[in-house]
Amino acid sequence: MIYKNKLSVSVMCADLLNLESDIRFLEKMGVDMLHIDVMDAHFVPNLTFGHDFIKAMQKKTTLPLDSHFMVTDPELAMERLGFLRPGDGFTAHAELKDESGQYRSYEALSQKVHGMGAFFGLGLSPDTPPDALERNLGFIDVVLLMLVYPGFAGSKMVPGIMDKVARTRQWLDRHGREDVEIIVDGAVSPEGARDMAAMGASIFVGGTAGIYRKGMALEETIPYFRKIIGQEL
Repeated sequence: MIYKNKLSVSVMCADLLNLESDIRFLEKMGVDMLHIDVMDAHFVPNLTFGHDFIKAMQKKTTLPLDSHFMVTDPELAMERLGFLRPGDGFTAHAELKDESGQYRSYEALSQKVHGMGAFFGLGLSPDTPPDALERNLGFIDVVLLMLVYPGFAGSKMVPGIMDKVARTRQWLDRHGREDVEIIVDGAVSPEGARDMAAMGASIFVGGTAGIYRKGMALEETIPYFRKIIGQEL
């Protein structure tokens, strides 16, 4: 992975009726990735973007698409999506379990994603400990830490959740996966991103708290966020 101190902008917070125009502007402003939340109204209580939406975006931008699948069947989601471009990402959730009640193995899905040149990750909801990653530790490139309870944009950060960034970084390092990067997602402000970078996070999902901030234009929020996380402007 080479995504150190990168900004991934949440598409869910953009102007969806003028999304192509928004994407062109985000490209111009130097964002690193576009974050796509895929929800099935089952794993989380919301229904958002699907496979056709991602495919359409793949045709419109060369920016990597960092897709976060909050779904009960990520293997089926990958099958319907069909392909990923080199540099894209596919993140499922660690909480899903198999028929025996054990955390599901993602070895086959990870191999499929890696075979396309994309990166594979697992997400952890706020109450899920890093131990949930253990079965799949050899198959992942990133861990996505939810700082809010998943499902809706604009939610408030869970109190004390930023400490989980440091705990997860320490857990990964103790288990020999210093190379696995941490994505933080949910109510990520520039100031919070700075603190979490010091704790070991390296990819920051910018939504309503960081990029689409009330009373501020993207011309202000994006350069400020990029400067805070240490990017050269």
